[in-house]
Amino acid sequence: MEDLFKIILYSSFAGITVFLGGLLSKYFKEYFHEGFVKEEVLHTSIAFGGGIILAAVALVLVPKGMDVLPLAPMAILFLTGAILFFFLDKYIEKKGGTISQLLTMLMDFVPEAIALGAVFATDHNLGLLLAIFIGLQNFPESFNSYLDLLNNGYSSKKCLFILLFLSFSGVFAAVSGYYLLSNMPKLTASLMLFSSGGILYLIFQDIAPMSKLEKSWFPALGACFGFLVGMIGQNILG
Repeated sequence: MEDLFKIILYSSFAGITVFLGGLLSKYFKEYFHEGFVKEEVLHTSIAFGGGIILAAVALVLVPKGMDVLPLAPMAILFLTGAILFFFLDKYIEKKGGTISQLLTMLMDFVPEAIALGAVFATDHNLGLLLAIFIGLQNFPESFNSYLDLLNNGYSSKKCLFILLFLSFSGVFAAVSGYYLLSNMPKLTASLMLFSSGGILYLIFQDIAPMSKLEKSWFPALGACFGFLVGMIGQNILG
């Protein structure tokens, strides 16, 4: 029972930043004066979040998956994720919208939350550090996801409600990982590789192009800082 309480506590911390990032984005959108500086901050935020997500793929999701699975299933799962999100992205675009930021956040957040629960069974300290890392990742990602939803015609209240609801998905994922996947490393690795394929597709198809801003070099630098955050987190996690 004590382990369950800790998992819920850690995953709640990791998830609440989804809502807090959206809340900050709401006030930034409404109260920060329009102009080039605002555009620069927005584009840099997108690039920073993309850098963190790329670090999660390159340093956590893919390496952990490759450690467990042989070549053939590794390649099939990765490509399946990429192809599935290729068709999903096309379908969403035909409907007149894009929610790439939200999709990448979920593709990153949920597998890592499952991993949090799975590793907690054997290493409590690693579970705590992973929760901190996930929480830091979610903040810029949800900041951008709020704007993504807003641009697709959702009201401000509905955007925040969606993010609040999603913030608790990490608790369910972590508890599921603890009880269902702690003794199933291959299934956990498969989920990580599948997610990695989808994330990488969305980064290069949607997020990286959106971060570009004419006559500004800060967004590209923001991506580097985002990746650095991932490097630091991975170094701490070992």
